[in-house]
Amino acid sequence: MTRRPTLLAAITLTAAAALSLSACGNDDSSGKNDKIAGADTSEEASASPTPSTSTAVSDRPKITLPSDLTLDFEDTKTGDAVKDAVLSDNAERMRAVDAAITGTDPKGEAIGYYNTGKALDAALAWVAEFKDAGATMTGSARYYDREVTLKGKTSAGLTFCADEGKGFSKDKKTGKVSRTPVTKNSYVFYNTRLDKNPDGVWQTSQIISTRGAAQCQP
Repeated sequence: MTRRPTLLAAITLTAAAALSLSACGNDDSSGKNDKIAGADTSEEASASPTPSTSTAVSDRPKITLPSDLTLDFEDTKTGDAVKDAVLSDNAERMRAVDAAITGTDPKGEAIGYYNTGKALDAALAWVAEFKDAGATMTGSARYYDREVTLKGKTSAGLTFCADEGKGFSKDKKTGKVSRTPVTKNSYVFYNTRLDKNPDGVWQTSQIISTRGAAQCQP
């Protein structure tokens, strides 16, 4: 069985000095963007996850999101079973991060199941940033142009775009939603690496995001 960290201890650490809710990959010089970025980059975080035992593929963690948050994944079927598995586990990875942020997976069990290495560090840091700011997510995000490149039996590259124009951060105490207009920074390009662990799970090991990427804009 593989080992996975839990989020409970890690989210209590400060993940960033600034509490702007912008993605690490945001190229906006102002450093402020209240869109959902549902994600993060592969930069190493200061969080120190605590390892625990993983569950088997047949007993995957159940991920649920609050009723006011919707993630839509396109291009889910390629006709290739391996590529489809990569796409499916990537989608679960993105949902796992948002579930931890929104509180439907407070221990972050799914984060440790679908992430490893630098991607895990970044995911924990992203969740901690929301926690420290007393914020959560609402709205919707769409993921599209998802393309898988197999690099052997246990490694794959995956690039995709995200439209976060209808996703926002929300204050947990007041419920106030930080609505911002759609701009080029509402579109994000992701370049990721996934590695298949001994349990057969395609874990994201590296993830880099580029906000405002031209190839993702309509």
